[in-house]
Amino acid sequence: MSAADEGRQWPDEVSVDNARTTLLQLLARTGVPSGDARQLIGLLEAGALALAHEELSGDRNAPADKGQAYASGWQDGAAALLDDLGALTERTLTDIVGADGPPGERRRAGRMEVERARVAVTPLYLSLTAVSELDPEVTDEVLAAVLATMSPRRRAGYTGRLTAFATTHQAHLERLFAAYGPGSAITVHGRYSLLHSVTSIAVLERLLAAPQELRAEWDAAALPPAWLDGLTTAWNTTA
Repeated sequence: MSAADEGRQWPDEVSVDNARTTLLQLLARTGVPSGDARQLIGLLEAGALALAHEELSGDRNAPADKGQAYASGWQDGAAALLDDLGALTERTLTDIVGADGPPGERRRAGRMEVERARVAVTPLYLSLTAVSELDPEVTDEVLAAVLATMSPRRRAGYTGRLTAFATTHQAHLERLFAAYGPGSAITVHGRYSLLHSVTSIAVLERLLAAPQELRAEWDAAALPPAWLDGLTTAWNTTA
């Protein structure tokens, strides 16, 4: 029997579950807790659905030679399919990150969320300046405070927002790091310390998007107020 006779050779439910279980076991051998591993896999699954929805939402016209009634049915069917795909994406994401709580409810970021933020912000930082890292424990504390300003749902798409921020403000960020970052006359210790840390871009994004929430979480984490004030001054000075 040829492949054409067998139809599309797509993974079935059992095969997908096998791949998921295999990945969980491999990650467990490297020391990744099962909860963190399941969260990552779930985000990948929800993301694949979201990207499929985005692609299929493009302009897909019905065949022009089929008539108006066919075209109308085509559009209705496509809309219904997209609605179902969107609902499935929503359920998958909610299963992973949970439903958002009441406005203002604080929900601390987990270890894997902090690690994802670090992975997101590091290449953005290194595209603008050189390595001059603060204490990794301090880095985790800063990123946890940054993430605490967002709901788990918004954290799931945080990488995209960080990338958009760095792209929009690239020229400003280049001036900022040239004046205050690694390679400048500014020391790693003092009020401008965060310019020597990959967390600086994440903090700046929140300073512009949610300044009050960031300052509240900063105080709750007992982080040095001078760091936040110094970053604000440096940003305004290089505008």
